[in-house]
Amino acid sequence: DGFWAPATLMADGMPTVDMEEDDSEIRVTAEMPGLEKEDFKVEVLGDRLIIRGEKKAEREKREAGYFYSERSYGSFSRSLQLPAEVEVEKAKAEYKNGVLKLRLPKSETAKAKQIKVSLS
Repeated sequence: DGFWAPATLMADGMPTVDMEEDDSEIRVTAEMPGLEKEDFKVEVLGDRLIIRGEKKAEREKREAGYFYSERSYGSFSRSLQLPAEVEVEKAKAEYKNGVLKLRLPKSETAKAKQIKVSLS
């Protein structure tokens, strides 16, 4: 009833995404731990929501007799089909503690309309 099952976390490091919709908006939550807001971008292209970015991780350890350094980089792009047309200019995005939350208002033409039925 307006709820889309969460996508699974993929082996290639793509974010886990949940999508919900009601009569007025679509809500998307994406888990992206370890990223800063500068590490990704969000866009709507036609009927697609696209989240893309790059995760970078570096570790160094220095102790007597050895030096350990490891770096890993990986980019991702996640594309989701939107269930309705949205008003991108009214969209809201919040990123906190590794979780991206999007609120995408539906366009007036995409909102459900009730039709009054009269008895004859």
